[in-house]
Amino acid sequence: MENIIKIISTTLALAAATSATAEETAIILEAPFVSTASQDAYFNNLKAHCGKAYEGKLVADSANSDSFANKKLVMHVRKCSDRELQIPFHVGDDASRTWILTKTGSGISLKHDHRQKDGSYDDATMYGGHTVDAGFAQAQFFPADQYSKEDFIRREIPQSTHNIWEMHIYPERFTYRLVRQGKLFRVDFDLTKPITPPPAPWGYSDK
Repeated sequence: MENIIKIISTTLALAAATSATAEETAIILEAPFVSTASQDAYFNNLKAHCGKAYEGKLVADSANSDSFANKKLVMHVRKCSDRELQIPFHVGDDASRTWILTKTGSGISLKHDHRQKDGSYDDATMYGGHTVDAGFAQAQFFPADQYSKEDFIRREIPQSTHNIWEMHIYPERFTYRLVRQGKLFRVDFDLTKPITPPPAPWGYSDK
């Protein structure tokens, strides 16, 4: 009986030691953040311009809007992290627009942060789209997401639910493009000639 007790005690001790060793050597990691190679390359191609600003040219505007015609157009790759890029789009003296590109783990999200001059949120803000495929290192496409579709309906512009935003980046040019049936808007920015960055957009701070 005494021998049996010794065997049981030894077995329990070995089990406890094995368990402690397993705990000490266990690999503890956060859930992995995933992204496709083409989306990583695209994101990094834009991120390489962080801190720089470029002047653009209106190439197409099917609406013939006065909002962009004959205005100085400037994009500023203002703030960058491994997961988010903030790119204000200045139109003349209007600093209400900031493009926000975010890696989501399921692709890349594009949002349009619109502000009033005092920095408060515009009624139309944070609309945009999300990639639905891998895209390319030079181009990504953002069909309107569900939040935006519902917001467009709320604002009584249901035609915008079919919006597809495109952003193309090449060594000499960055293109922002919006397309849907009957709608085309495009601005090209010259990446070969950096300009002095503008002040922070409305609702943001340089501090």
